[in-house]
Amino acid sequence: MSVADLAFFFFALVAVVAGLFVVVSRNPVHSVLWLILAFLSSAGLFVLLGAEFVAMLLVIVYVGAVAVLFLFVVMMLDVDFAELKGEMAKYMPLAGLIGVVILMQLAMIFGSWQFAEQAQAMRGAVTPDPAQVHNTAALGRLIYDDYIFMFQIAGLILLVAMIGAIMLTLRHRTHVKRQDILAQMYRDPAKAMKLKDVKPGQGL
Repeated sequence: MSVADLAFFFFALVAVVAGLFVVVSRNPVHSVLWLILAFLSSAGLFVLLGAEFVAMLLVIVYVGAVAVLFLFVVMMLDVDFAELKGEMAKYMPLAGLIGVVILMQLAMIFGSWQFAEQAQAMRGAVTPDPAQVHNTAALGRLIYDDYIFMFQIAGLILLVAMIGAIMLTLRHRTHVKRQDILAQMYRDPAKAMKLKDVKPGQGL
């Protein structure tokens, strides 16, 4: 067994265990930390596959931005863990039933799984020869040449989802004092401030 095989089993085991602890951890902060470990392990698997660009994207985007954002949001929220556990316990029977159904479906799929004879050749034909084209350049050509319209549609769908989430969570609160830029710019200096002649020994 080579070093690459040992590294694969190590990263795969760490990713599976970290993903399991993301689900079963009772503290949301611990769940986010386990999620970061799962992302790092997945990045290691991508490095072993020769996809260094995807691995760096996973570390920079997901670990450096998304997971850290999750961590800050979870730590800033005032979460009542006792109430959260009570709500989770109420839905445990339904969650267990759904989990059993999903496991049965996975067992049926893997039980009847058959590899096509041309599967290996088709997988090899997707990527060009690494000696001729670097994997990053090949990925860019695949996304921005062959699947450019699908890529643009996916970005449009994400934009619509972002706008929808903002609209659903937007609340106009009347008791919050907001800044009015135009009112500040067009204010009259004569009315903006009033001078008081305070005599010695007197108050306002």
